[in-house]
Amino acid sequence: MAVQEGVAPAAPSASETPHRLASGALGLPGVIFCIVTGAAPMTAMLFNVPVAVMGAGYGAPAAFLLATLALTIFSVGYIAMSRRVTSAGGFYTFVTRGLGRIPGVGSGVLIALCYMLFSASVIGVMGYFAATSIDSWFGVDIPVWVYMFGALALMSVLAWFHIELTTKVLGVSLVAEVLALVILAVGIFAHGGADGLSAKPFNPAEAFGNSSASHTFGAAAAGVALFAAFWSWVGFEMAPNYAEESRDPHRIAKAATYGSVIGLGVLYMFVSYTFVSGWGLNGAAEAVKKQFAGDIASAFYPLAETFVGHWLVVVFQVLAIVSPFACAMAFYNTGARYLFSLAREGVAPAPLAKTSKHHSPAAASMTVTVLVGLIVLGFTVYDSSTEGALLKLGTWAPLMGVFGILGVQALTSFAVIRYFLTTARDGFHWFTTLVAPVIGAAAMIGAMYLLMENRPALSGDAEVPFIKYLPEAVVLMFLLGAGIALWLRAKKPAQYEVLGHFEHADPVDAV
Repeated sequence: MAVQEGVAPAAPSASETPHRLASGALGLPGVIFCIVTGAAPMTAMLFNVPVAVMGAGYGAPAAFLLATLALTIFSVGYIAMSRRVTSAGGFYTFVTRGLGRIPGVGSGVLIALCYMLFSASVIGVMGYFAATSIDSWFGVDIPVWVYMFGALALMSVLAWFHIELTTKVLGVSLVAEVLALVILAVGIFAHGGADGLSAKPFNPAEAFGNSSASHTFGAAAAGVALFAAFWSWVGFEMAPNYAEESRDPHRIAKAATYGSVIGLGVLYMFVSYTFVSGWGLNGAAEAVKKQFAGDIASAFYPLAETFVGHWLVVVFQVLAIVSPFACAMAFYNTGARYLFSLAREGVAPAPLAKTSKHHSPAAASMTVTVLVGLIVLGFTVYDSSTEGALLKLGTWAPLMGVFGILGVQALTSFAVIRYFLTTARDGFHWFTTLVAPVIGAAAMIGAMYLLMENRPALSGDAEVPFIKYLPEAVVLMFLLGAGIALWLRAKKPAQYEVLGHFEHADPVDAV
């Protein structure tokens, strides 16, 4: 633990040594599996592509292109800092090092809560596809909440054990998801799509005011499309969160972050282009309208049936259950690691820093189980229908989470700039630690603005308190953390001084 850069602290006694996670448990493939499956390619495509089409029509691939560019630029500064700072705290640690302990703790509490919202929302998506698929296969109509709470119970058991167990589950899911999506793409491209292949979907201008979206849904909303795009990448920044458990944290963070951002970007653009080509430029929006009306379970299923065969529909139906589960589990794990990091430094209750005999953040994980369960329960009480699991829990909860994470990413960009202008001047570079973070912050702030302006179109009901007061709720979550930091500064100054300074290893310049 270091209180000050460049100053070696006294070695802690055995009683003062913080609980540690399993060192050296993950190599580069393991970290990438955790990150990319957290982004969940299949879940992103089955759910987020239709949402992107609702906002940008056939310009959905352009929305994914814009998000790829924005997040790649953001990652430049993020990676520069991750090579100097390694901790399970991720954004929390970075903002603390760059902007100070008060905004750092505010960011840490906010991002931990956002990941719980993400986990709950994807559990809702999984519940929807589980309910519709099992009803389709066996004619058994089981309430969607049974699937949701069953999934939460299973991931809680998995979280108790060593991280490698979770990695294996994520890895199998990831390979199957990508393979199924590629097979669909090959089938559509081999047939030339519905009415030929056009370059228009990649024109960034088509993401704004797209005619097919306006004609079908009455309006085109770039903010809706960008929400779907940025939501598809949530989790890409997890590499530093797994630093304590990886074998070479400084090098792995760079390779895993760039690999996940750019690799996912290419995949998302490819598959969303496949979707709009399969339905046709104007037909894509009509198909999405049918899905949201409940006429079809997924607008991807008819494409699989038409261009490949019914067997691929069944594969998609199975993966539509497995992929969201793996995705929700990845979010669950990251939320637990944020809580673990906050507890280890005294921000959250100390018992949450306890690990199991498997060196997993057991207490933090079980706390996440309770909090995610409460979110799922609240939405279930509000709307217990199968469609509600997708269009309420699966859409409204991530809307709040994405707004929060975009704000934290903007703060992280500013933190990178200040960190390299003050604490780590020897690592300053005019582009990687100044220009790129400025552009990244601007992109995040712009996306936040578009998201808030278009949230009524996305939610379908601007007067629901959850939607109406969404920005205020995110600010309150941030202020909760900032308030805790202020209390620690006043009541426990020694503890306050070490906030955000737990290190897995001495920072070094990696090549």
